[in-house]
Amino acid sequence: MAHVKVPERKQELHDSREVADFLLPFGITYERWSTDAVLPDDPSNDQILAGYATQIEALKQKGGYVTADVINVTPDVPNLQAMLDRFNKEHTHAEDEVRFIVKGRGVFHIHPLNGPVFSIEMTPGDLINVPSGTQHWFDLCADRTIRAIRLFKEVAGWSPQYVQNGVHDNYAPLCFGPSYIPRDTPVIQSVL
Repeated sequence: MAHVKVPERKQELHDSREVADFLLPFGITYERWSTDAVLPDDPSNDQILAGYATQIEALKQKGGYVTADVINVTPDVPNLQAMLDRFNKEHTHAEDEVRFIVKGRGVFHIHPLNGPVFSIEMTPGDLINVPSGTQHWFDLCADRTIRAIRLFKEVAGWSPQYVQNGVHDNYAPLCFGPSYIPRDTPVIQSVL
């Protein structure tokens, strides 16, 4: 289940209804999908798309998306850090960023024009739609694993348009479960 953290307000939300209600004024939709699709232990991308075909088709009809795919990221992916570096800096897209998490975890940081920066930690069963033009960045959690269904309006996908304000440098790059540690938090060392 998604967790929202607003460090500036020292606010955390863990209930899916509260998360959805919090995100809606920012134009972000959040849903919790059942992960009951009958899939083998290590499903292929095609098996994942077939298992969620009904939900994907409903999203396509509702949002005008024309294609869906599955991204599968693990620590073994060649040039993983270079790939992550494309998206872990504040940016926007010309189209929505729609993700349904099948496996693993990741964190979106959102920098709205009408509020403080907040993070959304996504887990299996979470669906999010970050609208086009929303300033945000994304990174993986410590296990550096995520498998997600992605939907696009353009067959070729999208490219990030970077925001040059460096706000992302003020936030921890990875999610750590229920804890959130801002980058400038002092570290207390114990002396034994």
